[in-house]
Amino acid sequence: MKWKLTGRYLLSVVLIVVIVIIMNIIVVIGLNIQQMVTKGHLLYDQDNSAESFTRSFASEINVSPSGISISDNGKAELQNKQAWIQVLDEDGKLLYGYRVPEEAKTKYTPMDIIQTYKYVEKETLSTVFVGEKTEPNYRYSYLIGFKDRYLQRYVLTYDYRVVGQTLKTGTLILIAVDGFVALCIAYIFSKGLTRPLHALINGIKQLAHKNYHVYYESKGIYKDVFHNINVLSQNLQASEQERKKLDQMKEEWIGNISHDIKTPLASIQGYAEMMKDKDYQFSIEEMRDYAEIIESKSLYLRDLIEDLNLSTRLKNKKMMLHKKNVNIVGLVRNVVIDTLNDARYANRNIDFHCSNEVINIDVDEILIRRAVGNLIYNAIVHNDEQVAIQVEVKKSGLDVWICVEDNGKGIREEELQRIFDRYYRGTNTGELHKGSGLGMAITHDIVKVHGGEVNVASELHHGTRIEIRLPILLRDEPVKKG
Repeated sequence: MKWKLTGRYLLSVVLIVVIVIIMNIIVVIGLNIQQMVTKGHLLYDQDNSAESFTRSFASEINVSPSGISISDNGKAELQNKQAWIQVLDEDGKLLYGYRVPEEAKTKYTPMDIIQTYKYVEKETLSTVFVGEKTEPNYRYSYLIGFKDRYLQRYVLTYDYRVVGQTLKTGTLILIAVDGFVALCIAYIFSKGLTRPLHALINGIKQLAHKNYHVYYESKGIYKDVFHNINVLSQNLQASEQERKKLDQMKEEWIGNISHDIKTPLASIQGYAEMMKDKDYQFSIEEMRDYAEIIESKSLYLRDLIEDLNLSTRLKNKKMMLHKKNVNIVGLVRNVVIDTLNDARYANRNIDFHCSNEVINIDVDEILIRRAVGNLIYNAIVHNDEQVAIQVEVKKSGLDVWICVEDNGKGIREEELQRIFDRYYRGTNTGELHKGSGLGMAITHDIVKVHGGEVNVASELHHGTRIEIRLPILLRDEPVKKG
């Protein structure tokens, strides 16, 4: 996998380098063709070159019976170009000179003229160009020397066949060298580019094998990817810890439920065995007492099974709501009254308050009664008998608030975050508490399916306040007018 990925990047980089080399070769060939077609020079401007200036300077030379002279314009141009001029007759003898260095010759043989043209004059330190002034009966040669040190001329002699073979060999060597250099650069580039990818692939493999302790320094072109890998690793670690904690809670919960089921089953089984034993003779009153105990235990088991069933349906969103318009104030008041009518809680201090006597809302009456009842029940079983419980119903805008507040033991901070989790039982549970441990989770899910929310505020040793917010109208329903 590593070499396959590296090979792809190598191929792409090499292709780019090769294409660039080919384009350079095409450009060089094109320039050479252009030079051969125009027979010009590519290194300087034809119109302003020293050779062009020398050829055109013949028009500035004046030949008259009185002698040879140069126009004022010609003198100005010579001064501007830091040049000098010598006009020679057909025998190479100096006829006229302007700005001529003292070291210059006054008589030139044909060989001297050739040497002067081919090479820089050491005596005058000038680059000399040769021109000709033609008259009807006479031809004059002239030399123009340029003292510009940046102006150089080289005369080459070559054989086309040798040059062609040399260019062919040189081109092959150049391509080979360029290809090798391009391959090395591409390899280094691709390794630098793919090394982080190998690390990323290895990290993803570690995460896939449930090794979530993966961390990379976020740098380079892949720093965002490394950052996201680190975030994913942290989230997976947190999820794994949460899963383990939930599994532990579930095991503890199953153990508690098993114990809660075995206890009433043992009572039912024991009393049933006694009642069917022929060796025992029970009075009618005793039989009724035993039957009442069996009925009580059976009802407890029924409630436990209903809790499990209801929690599962709410969790899986398979609960069908049977909504109807009810007075939520009367509903909550009845829950409080039913709680106080229970002989176990008859001496409890529960007060009810409301902002309005009638607040109509569309809810599933049975489920809302269950949710409110769970909150009041928790306030009772998790506190002492002297606890004061306040139940309030109020309307605020388009929402109904149901508040259950007590001045009891309160809830620890670490427990406050988990009271709505399934399988969780708090540490303040009193002896009266017998149940599935799903009560608060069921309350939370009931409120959620009604489009509401549950908020909890608690301070240890100062009490707990739980608020249910229910929307009078669902947020996507239009408000009826009229």
